Amino acid sequence: MSDDINPFESLQSQIDDAAAYLDVGDDVIERLKHPERVLETNLTVERDDGDLERFTAFRSQFNGDRGPYKGGIRYHPQVSRDEVKALSGWMTYKTAIVDIPLGGGKGGIAVDPDDYSEAELERLTRSFAKELRPLIGEDRDVPAPDVNTGQREMNWIKDTYESLENTTEPGVITGKALDSGGSEGRVEATGRSTVIAAREAFDYLDKDIENATVAVQGYGNAGWIAAKLIDEMGATVVAASDSSGGIYNADGFDPVAAKDHKNETGSVVGYEESDAELTNEEVLTLDVDLLIPAALENAIDADLAEDVAADIIVEAANGPLTPKADEVLEEKDVFVIPDILANAGGVTVSYFEWVQNRQRFSWAEERVNEELETVIVDAFDALVETYETHDLENPRTAAYVVAIQRVADAFAEAGSWP
Repeated sequence: MSDDINPFESLQSQIDDAAAYLDVGDDVIERLKHPERVLETNLTVERDDGDLERFTAFRSQFNGDRGPYKGGIRYHPQVSRDEVKALSGWMTYKTAIVDIPLGGGKGGIAVDPDDYSEAELERLTRSFAKELRPLIGEDRDVPAPDVNTGQREMNWIKDTYESLENTTEPGVITGKALDSGGSEGRVEATGRSTVIAAREAFDYLDKDIENATVAVQGYGNAGWIAAKLIDEMGATVVAASDSSGGIYNADGFDPVAAKDHKNETGSVVGYEESDAELTNEEVLTLDVDLLIPAALENAIDADLAEDVAADIIVEAANGPLTPKADEVLEEKDVFVIPDILANAGGVTVSYFEWVQNRQRFSWAEERVNEELETVIVDAFDALVETYETHDLENPRTAAYVVAIQRVADAFAEAGSWP
């Protein structure tokens, strides 16, 4: 695992790889490799003991050619300017590959939320919302949850914005609680799209997903739901991990019970159905049919990729493979479904939530899941068509070829003026 790979440079490398197969000028490609603007702000918040503490926060608006900027807000100590720039770029091409009319954005605060009380986190969130107020809006920039944020934080941002603007605008943010204008199916969306993409990959490769062995690295919302849903498809989840370590059982285990254990103890480690404890690196290199990296970026670098033994990788996390790791896995004939397609369920259902908010009309969960199924399957088909037509090296390049072309077309069709 590598922490010193710059994620923004990884994004730009992926764009360059795809650009070689596109009839798009170098000047346009250069434009599509950089964000349109980045907010960096210092938030000073009062702690419960009365002391003041400063936090650095960011919001990157990468590209709005296809619609309002869209992307999550994460709370994590490693949040940095380059990280949010990369994540906002990945979001731009994620919305494009699934062909929803949104652009790409991302934000975050450099903070470990475990070190703060709920009251302190609320003051921090509302302080950030105040700084975001001039930038966001249902027709401008629509944030959402990400790492270590959820419905609670989104509800605080919505309330702060609406109070300051003296309006009612539920579409200013997505990932809200249902009673605050959220959508059915949103919580499971990222894990669900990961599993749909995995199913389509198995079908494309003429493999049987039933009884396939699966390892999941990262057992947060996306990881555990992917494990649950793929277990329901008949696959066997043999390993899972979180930041504390991993568990393994060659015969498989109940992924829901493993999640219950994590909820009770704070980690999957120690789960009673586990036969062995593994490190995260060991989970990533297990000999399984399907590997789902569902934690943070740069989980697999070139060195670790040499030991990866999975046949198929479906990226539930953003940027879990470095570009050098991609090269190694390509040589090993590992089929990788990239993050911008695999985990696009979150932004797709966020789009559905935004549409429902604009219409003031809610959809049933069945409709949300059916619409999501259609979007992900159509995106996979477009990827495969491009992959085969251009005889590309890997599915990631195919996904970027499709996505960049769509963004470039929108830019060209809009024209430019001084």
